[in-house]
Amino acid sequence: MRIVFDCRYTRFDRHDGISRYTAGLVTELGKLHPVTMLISDHRQLALLPDLPWQLVSAPTSIREPFIARKINQLRPDVVFTPMQTMGSWGRQYRLLLTVHDLIYYRNRTPPRDLPSLLRLAWRIYHLSWWPQRMLLNRADGVVTVSETTRRLIEANRLTRRPVTVIHNAADSFSTPPTPRSAPDTGSLVYMGSFMPYKNVETLVRATAELPDHELHLMSRISDEERERLTTLVPQARLVFHNGVDDEEYARVLSSATALVTASLDEGFGIPLVEAMSLGIPVVVSDIPIFREIGRDAALYFEPTSSDALVAAVRRLGAGEWAARSAASVHEAARFTWRDSAARLLALLTEPDVDPGRISDPPRSIALPEPTQPV
Repeated sequence: MRIVFDCRYTRFDRHDGISRYTAGLVTELGKLHPVTMLISDHRQLALLPDLPWQLVSAPTSIREPFIARKINQLRPDVVFTPMQTMGSWGRQYRLLLTVHDLIYYRNRTPPRDLPSLLRLAWRIYHLSWWPQRMLLNRADGVVTVSETTRRLIEANRLTRRPVTVIHNAADSFSTPPTPRSAPDTGSLVYMGSFMPYKNVETLVRATAELPDHELHLMSRISDEERERLTTLVPQARLVFHNGVDDEEYARVLSSATALVTASLDEGFGIPLVEAMSLGIPVVVSDIPIFREIGRDAALYFEPTSSDALVAAVRRLGAGEWAARSAASVHEAARFTWRDSAARLLALLTEPDVDPGRISDPPRSIALPEPTQPV
């Protein structure tokens, strides 16, 4: 069985979500079965495992619709890609595509790092379901990262192909969690972008009502966004890290009272798993994907209510914090790259396997209404 893994979405310096999904899966998959990686830039190898690779054109190239002609030369039996836009004209192999989320059908602002022409195409693409359906139905199978997104795919009838959940996960920190009865500091930690749907304003307003806490915003931020959040509620104690390495992130996170996020929509939630794996409770918006990840370990609040967030944080007294900490470590253990890679390998090597047999049993999760495009 010849497996080719599309690694062309890997970043050069630090991972984003899809880059981390790529590296985490291919690293563990390569320990289980021979794999050939596709890259589009030699710099991607710095964040990828030491596996055979082939240099091809970038996924944003005008040659992307015809990429299968190049891949055919490798004679793969199956190709897996962590996105759904891989070209497939003339392919001679099985193809599995990935859908991470349907966020941009509700929130159509594209990622800021895309070229202007691609930003325009992004907006047009998300005006209707038919481009997504066309892409997914040309594959042999579809992978997604959560039960929540799988159910949305089914609710919106996006594909006739089988949909399999291969969970996202989080990289392991070098220091394992230490059982504690109380947090080391009053810090609240936010790890994520500052896109509008992330709803960071609610975190800032809540922090202003929590004088014993300060909010650490870990990600890179523009000067304009920093100024906007600083002046939103001047009395809020905000600490802008403007990007951190893994060591600094683990240091700040492991001493925190909680990881917080007021996001209105997500496909997964890697920061939740990262915090929970360290025994740090998570206080998160009450949306289906966070219920799937946090289960009974997390504290939930109405995402547009800063008062509800304040109340949730204040619940974390000594006894409550210790109980949530222990439960968080237990729940985080469900999400590992090793387990996800094993499920992916079963899907790649057993094309007729029932996807339900290699997914976690579904839990009762409230499903959002199908999104608007038709």
